[in-house]
Amino acid sequence: MGSFLSSLASPGDETPSESSCVIAIHSRSAWDEHWSTNQQNPNHLMVIDFTAKWCGPCRFVGPAFEAFSAKYTDVVFLKVDVDELSEISQQWNVQAMPTFIMLKGGKETGRVVGAKKNELEKMIQQHLNISKS
Repeated sequence: MGSFLSSLASPGDETPSESSCVIAIHSRSAWDEHWSTNQQNPNHLMVIDFTAKWCGPCRFVGPAFEAFSAKYTDVVFLKVDVDELSEISQQWNVQAMPTFIMLKGGKETGRVVGAKKNELEKMIQQHLNISKS
């Protein structure tokens, strides 16, 4: 029933996945809201998954990204479809999918290009350790 209800959501809504804490961004206004919140907090980590529905490697790493969102609850995990919000992916110079960008205080602090689950988790852990020290 949850998927039925989510199918009724308007395209501008942001919707968390049922099995994770990943926030899917579907509009420029939703992006602006999360971007603004991150800029105001220099120690809060946000991880953005730039993805595409047609991308095989994106589908491969997607479950790991969702699992990380459940494991690292102090981190904000966002998902942006590059075809749906191309201006945002261009703003961040995303040229391959998946691309994961770490942000703190509105500044890029790390980037993983490709379906590299271990590298992504290692980078998340490093950024969390930096925040807590």
